[in-house]
Amino acid sequence: MDLPPSPSQVPPQLLADPVFVQALAGRDFAVVFAMAHHAGVSFNRISEGCGIKADRVSKVARGKAAVTALETIERIADGLRIPGAFLGLAARSWEDKAASPGAELDEGDDPMQRRRLLRGALAAGLTGTALTALATTRQSLDQALAAEVPADLGDLEAAAESYGYGYHGQPPTRVLADLVADFAEIRPLLADPGPVAQRVRVCRIAGQMAGMAAIVLHDLGARTEARGWFATASRAAAESGDRQLHAWILAREAMVPLNYGAPKAAVALAERARHTAGSRPTAAATLAASVAARAYALAHQDDQAREALTAADRCMERLDDSQRADTWLTHGEQKHHVHLSHALTALGDTRRARESQTRALELSAPTSTMTRTLLKIDAAVCAHHDGDTEQACRRTTAALTQLPADYRTGLVHRRARDLYRSIPATHQHERAVRDLADLLAA
Repeated sequence: MDLPPSPSQVPPQLLADPVFVQALAGRDFAVVFAMAHHAGVSFNRISEGCGIKADRVSKVARGKAAVTALETIERIADGLRIPGAFLGLAARSWEDKAASPGAELDEGDDPMQRRRLLRGALAAGLTGTALTALATTRQSLDQALAAEVPADLGDLEAAAESYGYGYHGQPPTRVLADLVADFAEIRPLLADPGPVAQRVRVCRIAGQMAGMAAIVLHDLGARTEARGWFATASRAAAESGDRQLHAWILAREAMVPLNYGAPKAAVALAERARHTAGSRPTAAATLAASVAARAYALAHQDDQAREALTAADRCMERLDDSQRADTWLTHGEQKHHVHLSHALTALGDTRRARESQTRALELSAPTSTMTRTLLKIDAAVCAHHDGDTEQACRRTTAALTQLPADYRTGLVHRRARDLYRSIPATHQHERAVRDLADLLAA
């Protein structure tokens, strides 16, 4: 039976979007309504087309209400013009039989459209919709890693290299959207048979990109999601046979528990990274020793921390120029001093910590917003160690208030909160301490 056009019919491209398809399969109408709304279908039109009150549509989209009744699900299918198979229903009377979900949705997937949808999903931050989009893209590559592989990889290798230069003043969510959109381009390369050498290249790119996506998620404070991306990165790196890449991923993964209150777990990962990297002076070996030093210092294992610092310095002195570049995948002097700053601050060696902070700030680009803020917080902690708690709070408050709102979250917030929690109760009445507490609570 033909029905008149529905006011709430979703754009056809949504039915080819893996995130939307997954939400339909799970009858997750919070994601379905939110994505339809983002695609231009207003809640009022959804209400009209599906026979659901507008305020309820809004509540469902925000996860404040659920849809479980079969009759309502059928009205949604008809109102949004979603073929029944997408929702586990019988074919609707109006359906074109050719419009059912198939196994080859990727063939019609437009990379620019995917990038636009990822940017849109992430524009509001790490919402449920955004995290679903990220997880779906990562999991699709996990599935493909079991197959054989690729084609021409030059563009993707160039993209991975460019992402390695960091944020360049862009909001982390924008970088994450672009990274994951390019990451999704890897999967088709894993689906086609090809020479082993090509598969090695593909897996190396996958490990690099998944690792960098994990870094951004970690910086945004999404620990669980970061761990998932690190696991994918680790698997891809292991399959590539690149031990240095694998060691780099393990060392970067160690920074998740390191920065979120589990230094002993960080020690275990960092030591795995050191073992994987081996004894040669490489960027990965230097990073692994630096992260181990920070983790030991936070775990109050001072002797082990100082041994790891010595090993990191020794590796750094022997690195060749190609591995000293200022990227996420290498280990330049600026990055080395950032790690030294944190380790020495945690050890209470404030004189040496300040030397590293000064040098790291000299080498940090003005656009390195998060790094510069973390260094300022380290300096504030040093002031606290030296007995000037008021100055420590003033410096931290100033560092946070100068930070764009997009960056005032995750790791930066955690470091500032750790400083505040270390302040004895006898100082809680002081104005500077209260100002910091108010800012952290905002």
